[in-house]
Amino acid sequence: MSPTQTEIESLKARYTAAGQEHLFTFYDDLTPEEQTTLFNQLNKLDIERVNQIFKKATSSSGDASNTKKQNLEPLPDDVFDSALDANEDKIKEWEKLGFDAISQNKVCVILMAGGQGTRLGSSAPKGCYDINLPSGKSLFQLQAERILRLQKVAQDITKSKNDVIIPWYIMTSGPTRSATESFFKQNNYFGLKEENVIFFEQGTLPALTYEGKVFMESKSSLAVAPDGNGGMYAALRKEKVLESMKLRNICYTHAYCVDNCLVRVADPIFIGYCISKNSDCGAKVVRKIDPQESVGIIALRNGKFNVVEYSEIDSEVAEQRKPNGQLTYGAANIANHFYTVDFLDRIESFESELEYHIANKKIKHTDIKTGELIAPSKPNGMKLELFVFDVFPFTERMAVLEVERKDEFSPLKNGPGTASDNPETSRKDIINQHVRFVEKAGGTVIPGDGDSLGNLKFEISPLVSYSGEGLEKLKGKTIKTPCTLDTSADLDKF
Repeated sequence: MSPTQTEIESLKARYTAAGQEHLFTFYDDLTPEEQTTLFNQLNKLDIERVNQIFKKATSSSGDASNTKKQNLEPLPDDVFDSALDANEDKIKEWEKLGFDAISQNKVCVILMAGGQGTRLGSSAPKGCYDINLPSGKSLFQLQAERILRLQKVAQDITKSKNDVIIPWYIMTSGPTRSATESFFKQNNYFGLKEENVIFFEQGTLPALTYEGKVFMESKSSLAVAPDGNGGMYAALRKEKVLESMKLRNICYTHAYCVDNCLVRVADPIFIGYCISKNSDCGAKVVRKIDPQESVGIIALRNGKFNVVEYSEIDSEVAEQRKPNGQLTYGAANIANHFYTVDFLDRIESFESELEYHIANKKIKHTDIKTGELIAPSKPNGMKLELFVFDVFPFTERMAVLEVERKDEFSPLKNGPGTASDNPETSRKDIINQHVRFVEKAGGTVIPGDGDSLGNLKFEISPLVSYSGEGLEKLKGKTIKTPCTLDTSADLDKF
């Protein structure tokens, strides 16, 4: 429906008051359809909020880093534990708490899957990517099957009389939503029930000049970009995901990024650990390899929990070590988080205090004076992003659990043949983990024809084992590759 003249004038007045009246420059020259498109985009945008975000981001980006460096403190002992050092009884205690919550259908999963596989040489959503495992399974399928297996294990362990359901909330972006939903439909939701796989879309923010003016992509549309993975929080509210969680009586959430092929989705140990600490926000970390590793670490900054980027820590601080020889600042962030639903609900109350990060970009735009399309050769403006960890300073009860990197973190960031974090490393890390599963069960995997120890064609389906459990039949058995264990019945072949 076309807007009325009164509605147009009212919107123009709003944008004039906000100093963004240039966005109406071409309005009178547009077709009625184009006018309606632009009006709707402008009407939907909270321009006052955009101005507020720009002002806060630019006012805090000046000399903040020096201040931040001077006010760093390591994580307090009472919020940090390591699964690498904890005794088996303690881990079992955490796991039982986690399974109890899962079996009572109090746990859901949030997947941050808005990215495309551009750096991998693919235009599809990143979760659709096949890292060339023997099974050819995509990242989405691996994670879906871990949920299926975990539901079954929780049901069996707790002897729950109700169906155990772990709802999966999948955050897409504008460019990936349709393709993601189609991929799941084509694959019958990988065995999950359709009503328990819920898609929602992260928000966008306009691209801005360095003076805070909104760029126009064309004469009838604004230049916009996803608002970062921290846009998840507003999207949970605006897309009624929080409402859905409450209707399902969900209390706890596990959130992670799609590109970690080793992620233990809804990990009962992590969830139970956070519940045991009565935390409202939790994070998994891995041990930093060395002081120079360019990863963000979780620490206290100005007395509050934060992810501190590698570039914000000077070398003297990075080199500091604890009496046990480990790095003082060694809790490497892997974007793997726990939240209570109450905490997610509370974010709205401090949302205006969150600081967006400036990314300098080359932004294609329409010149307001000439109407020409400009493709700059160097950065000419900014995109503003919120990161998922930007809520950490507002937590009241933080919990940080260190886990084994080789078992839980193998990010897929780069294309085939690159130096690290690529499809080859992802595939190798999963296969090596599966070999360790067999060895822990008392079995052996040996390379067959054409295979070598560093390049085995071997895989255990997540439907058979979530984290190494259920493989007791392999004790004393030798498995020769190539081999895939697709079902529990395959365990009887040896």
